[in-house]
Amino acid sequence: MNLFEWLKPPKRTQAPDLTPLQLARLSQLARSKPLGEQPLRDQRWVVLDLETSGLNMNRDEVLSIGAVVIEDGAIDLGNQFERTLLRIDHKLNPSVLIHGLGPSAIAAGADPVEALLDFMEFVGDSPLLAFHASFDQHMISRALKESLGYRLQHHFFDAAQVAPMLCPQASFRHAGLDDWTRFFGLQAEERHNASADALVTAELALILFSHARRQGIDSPAQLEQCLSQWRRRQKSHSF
Repeated sequence: MNLFEWLKPPKRTQAPDLTPLQLARLSQLARSKPLGEQPLRDQRWVVLDLETSGLNMNRDEVLSIGAVVIEDGAIDLGNQFERTLLRIDHKLNPSVLIHGLGPSAIAAGADPVEALLDFMEFVGDSPLLAFHASFDQHMISRALKESLGYRLQHHFFDAAQVAPMLCPQASFRHAGLDDWTRFFGLQAEERHNASADALVTAELALILFSHARRQGIDSPAQLEQCLSQWRRRQKSHSF
C-alpha cells in the first residue's frame, strides 16, 4: 500500500440496513497505519483466529472470532476478544461440531453487524497476525463487506510464513500450528476454538519476534520486507 492509497478513506459499499448508531460507529473506525520502523515490541498487534462453517472461502461463513493483543512485548490477557456470530439459518456441518459450536451456541450468538463493529473497534489501527492468514483475511474481509459494506485494509502477517522464514532448520513442509507449537515446546492446553487458537498463535508470535530480533529484524516494516523477499524466493524455487 503506498502513501496515496493510505490517505484515501476506506472504501465502503452500501451497507445493509444499518441503524444510525451503527453507521456512526462504522464511520469512526480507525484506519490502518503504514508499517513503521519502531521495534517489534513497541508495536501493538492483534492476533486473530476464526472458526468458520467450512473451508470454502466464497461460500462458507464466519461463525466465531477470537483475538488477543500483544503489546509491550507481551500478551495482554486482560484484553481479549471473543464473539460467536448469530446464524439462525445456518446448516451445521461436522466441522462445526468438532469446534464445539453446536446449534445452541450459534443461536445464542451476537448479531453479526454488532460483533463485527466490536471487532474492528478492538483492532483499531493495529496490524493483524494469524496462522495461515490468507484464509482468515479473506473470510473476515468478506464478512465485513457483506455485513457492513466495509473494506478491510489492515496489514496481515502470516505466522505460517514467518516461522519457516526465521527457522529454516525446522525443515517442515506445509507445517500446521500444532507442528510449530511442538517444535518450540509450547503447551497448548486447549485447541480448536477461536480464542484458544488465537492465544497459541500469539505465544508462537512472541517466540518468532525474539528470533527475528536475533537475526537483525526488529520493526514491522522490516519484517514485512523480509517476508516479501522470502516469498519471492519460495516462488522462484517452486519452478
